Amino acid sequence: MLLPSRMAVLNHMFDTEEVDVNQVMSALEKDYGNEKQFNEKMYLDHLLALEANGLVEMASYDLDVNSELVMRYVITEDGRHAVRKYVDASYRKR
Repeated sequence: MLLPSRMAVLNHMFDTEEVDVNQVMSALEKDYGNEKQFNEKMYLDHLLALEANGLVEMASYDLDVNSELVMRYVITEDGRHAVRKYVDASYRKR
């Protein structure tokens, strides 16, 4: 059984320093890539919702080679606490 995708994003961030939406999607593609909702818009929404709830925060932003905005996020201490509390250790770094 898989974690809900938003919690999987937070769980992925638990042991990473800084991620953008494409890095998150690359890491989760194996488990979630076949879902209809596996797209950049939805996963950006996940990051923004996690940010709005104080579980992650924007670390930096920049333009990529195609002049597209790339926002990078880090997990907060509240986010780490949520992962420790709600995610079974067997799900960490699958």
